Amino acid sequence: MNEDESLERVVLNVGEFYELVTGHLEAAFGRRRPQWVRGEIAKVYEKSHLYLDLVDAGSASDTRRPVLNAHCWATAWGALKRRLAADGVTLAAGAVVNLRGYVDVYAPQGKIGFTITEVDVEGLLGDLAKRRQELIARLEREGLLTRNKELPVPVVPLRVGLVASPGTEGYRDFTGQLVRSGYAFDVAVVTTLVQGDGAPEQIVRALERLDAAHCDVICVVRGGGSKGDLACFDDEGVARAIALAQTPIFTGIGHTGDESVADLVAHTRAITPTKLGEELVLLVAQWHLRNVRQPAQALERFSNDLLEEASEYLRERRRTVVFAVRDRLRAEVRHLGTLRQRLVREGRQLVETETKWLASTRQLLSAYDPSRRLAQGWSIVTTRQGLLVRSLADVDEGSEIDVRVSDGVVAGVVTRKVAP
Repeated sequence: MNEDESLERVVLNVGEFYELVTGHLEAAFGRRRPQWVRGEIAKVYEKSHLYLDLVDAGSASDTRRPVLNAHCWATAWGALKRRLAADGVTLAAGAVVNLRGYVDVYAPQGKIGFTITEVDVEGLLGDLAKRRQELIARLEREGLLTRNKELPVPVVPLRVGLVASPGTEGYRDFTGQLVRSGYAFDVAVVTTLVQGDGAPEQIVRALERLDAAHCDVICVVRGGGSKGDLACFDDEGVARAIALAQTPIFTGIGHTGDESVADLVAHTRAITPTKLGEELVLLVAQWHLRNVRQPAQALERFSNDLLEEASEYLRERRRTVVFAVRDRLRAEVRHLGTLRQRLVREGRQLVETETKWLASTRQLLSAYDPSRRLAQGWSIVTTRQGLLVRSLADVDEGSEIDVRVSDGVVAGVVTRKVAP
């Protein structure tokens, strides 16, 4: 080695080398010269900061594929996370994203990192919309969009399976409609998350459990929220669980205007949990109207008509009876008057006849009156016991006798009997 070569040779220690590299990288891709990078999320981790491992989108899955360690510090991640949630975007493994940021070098570990300052939300939304449409197209090709809709709903769906999170507004809105209806709904609730990464799996398990319980219908309810809050209802597993269920699935998810894939494959979709409760109550109310209230009203009308007809008949019979009894009483009064006159007349005639007969009889009897005979000198002989003496045989010698004459009685004793 000659002297010139020795002068040109510069030896850097590791720290100086990293300072040199960092300076060149920051000059080209530093904070003042941010760069857009596109990649597929291979791994995601979040605590207060966000950490992502990005690989080339569509690259082969092997250990030599290029990996970019990206991160978003908490000061920027809070606002960015809220924006993503409002637009219904979740950064998850498999998502292809466009990230804007700058290079940083972490010399202690010899790593080149990428600090995220912005996420292409519109690109993510387009990707999510594309995936959603692809899912809907797959479900349609497999005939799953209409499969659950073809199941018959029981005529009186009172046994209700409910997939919800008790205590939430959506849960209270739905169950409140059932309680206030006055009908005997039997609600079996399976508690699940209704948002977040763990929600789809829990919802699928709840649907399978209630499907095996032979409910009349299964209702899935969730109150309003951001698109991110409702993202679990666009999950393919949830959609397939609803489509393949043997029980009609009713959904009441979000606010008016929200429509998830779960809504598309469900048997019946309501715009809100409250509306779903109203529609379920309406099904029971319509059956009750057709099979209980209307027949009862018809029976009541028929009974009232029958009672009115019977009452009119009774009123007519009463009038008939009153008139008949009145006429009969009048006739009987007239008849009694005639009988009275006849009885009076015939009674007088009978009294007169009997009076004449008594006078005649009295004259006849007076001719045979014993007192007249006694006055003519006859007498009546009786024993002391009052027995009439008609012959000698009626008394014995020594018997006491009474001899009645016109002016008294002569007492005597039979001293002898002389036969003629």
